[in-house]
Amino acid sequence: MSDRVFNFNPGPATLPLPVISEAQRELHNFKNTGMSILEVSHRAKEYEEVQTETENLLKELLGAPSDYRVLFMGGGASSQFAFIPLNFLTPGAQADYILSGSFAQKAYEEASRIGKVNIAATTKGTNYDRVPALDEIKLSANPAYVHLTSNNTIYGTQWQKFPEFNDTPLVADMSSDILARPIDASKFDLIYAGAQKNLGPAGVTVVLLNPELLAKANTNLPVIFQYGTFVKNNSLYNTPPTFAIYIINLVLKWLKNNGGVPAIAERNKEKAGLIYKTIDNSDGFYKGHAQKDSRSLMNITFRLPSEELETAFAGEAKKAGLVGLKGHRSVGGMRASIYNAMPVEGCKTLAEFMKDFQKKNG
Repeated sequence: MSDRVFNFNPGPATLPLPVISEAQRELHNFKNTGMSILEVSHRAKEYEEVQTETENLLKELLGAPSDYRVLFMGGGASSQFAFIPLNFLTPGAQADYILSGSFAQKAYEEASRIGKVNIAATTKGTNYDRVPALDEIKLSANPAYVHLTSNNTIYGTQWQKFPEFNDTPLVADMSSDILARPIDASKFDLIYAGAQKNLGPAGVTVVLLNPELLAKANTNLPVIFQYGTFVKNNSLYNTPPTFAIYIINLVLKWLKNNGGVPAIAERNKEKAGLIYKTIDNSDGFYKGHAQKDSRSLMNITFRLPSEELETAFAGEAKKAGLVGLKGHRSVGGMRASIYNAMPVEGCKTLAEFMKDFQKKNG
């Protein structure tokens, strides 16, 4: 559509245009209820069908074990920084955290307010320009769980291979790369993701939970802070963010209809390759923040020779219909967030803009 820009914002982020069109079409009268989905009761069968279908679709696309549960929760991924230790960092236990970026650091800091935590590995010393190597990870004795962040939105790094810790539960924040590539979901005991990057709109956080981990949860908590409450009530203990869940449903259908996770992974590699190739062939005009073996397929971070050029780059890009490219203040420079819904054409357009900008200013 001629009035649409290429949206490289890190979240809330771009959504598939067919999803927006479908939501628009159904908004006035959802499934002949005479109401929009925004008005339908969360207890109505029309809505419960949406939520059940969304849970099943997510498990299907992730290849999750049949007994795993999908929960729809509020509070953003940041609320999970507290939920996880409240439920699983029981008195006398210790949890291990792998620090590879700002959100991993925040998760660690929140857990440290609740119980004993250990930093199993960190790349803070090099400003999180890579994820830790597997042989750098040093676990404590018998941790309750190990927490990692699969993709680091701010720094543009991503785990290329996940560590495994035998019988120790593995917990992952996958907010910015869930469903971006195939994973073995059975290797994780808990996966959580804020929807606003790769799943849908802001307002809902998805949790995939192994019932074996749930059996170890602390039940001496307020009811609303127990994962078991959400499991027992199918995420309907209180009113869930119904519209956001409905949009996730449409996004998952769009993904399935376009070949599922394997197909989107190949497209994501193609998209990222267009921009990384431009960076690598720029003779140093563009300098990537992430080390090459930790580069993210979702968030591409880079600097220009000066802050003045970076300001000019962002301004001219916006005029060209390429928005949201300014990097996070802790890294500076530029950041192109190219989640599943970003079309290949958007990355081609950005790559050509980068080449033209270098010709004019290099």
